[in-house]
Amino acid sequence: MLVAAAAERRRIERDLHEGVQQHLVALSVNLQLARELMDAEPAAAKTLLAEIERDVQQALGETAQLAERIYPPLDEVSLATTLRSAAVRAGVRASVDVVVRERYPSEIAVALYWSWLDVLEHVGDGASAALQVRDGDDGAFAFELVADSDQLDAALVRLHDRVEALGGQVRVHVDPGPRTRVKGSVPSAA
Repeated sequence: MLVAAAAERRRIERDLHEGVQQHLVALSVNLQLARELMDAEPAAAKTLLAEIERDVQQALGETAQLAERIYPPLDEVSLATTLRSAAVRAGVRASVDVVVRERYPSEIAVALYWSWLDVLEHVGDGASAALQVRDGDDGAFAFELVADSDQLDAALVRLHDRVEALGGQVRVHVDPGPRTRVKGSVPSAA
């Protein structure tokens, strides 16, 4: 779990620096420019303010995504909804099928969410992914993930780390094509 946590912290730091922080710097510069244009060129200032408004919305969206990566809103919505939303935001063609009888401990749902997000970020343009979550044997939480990619090594190391930290098991098989298939289970009393 330490490898996955450290990698996730580095990724969040990078996204804060390269994303949100850069947006805020650009907004600051544009606001100074808009202030200078207010008297001399009001039409240009108005156009620039509209652009700033759009950039603020984008920065807010990125901040919300980062907040979800720090701790996803699994208590507020269903696991299936959260997993589907992650796929939509990542722009990956994906299917999510979750059929479970009970609510699992949050650490299991969070580990699955982070692993899914990690895979979505690494499948590449034009690829697709599928995730099935089921009640497994003896009350375990079982999942199968299929992605049209053989470039998931780093994501799979972190998935394996997360699942093993919860007492679970993971099996990975790379099919020709390329297609990666991951089957795993986590005891519900993790």
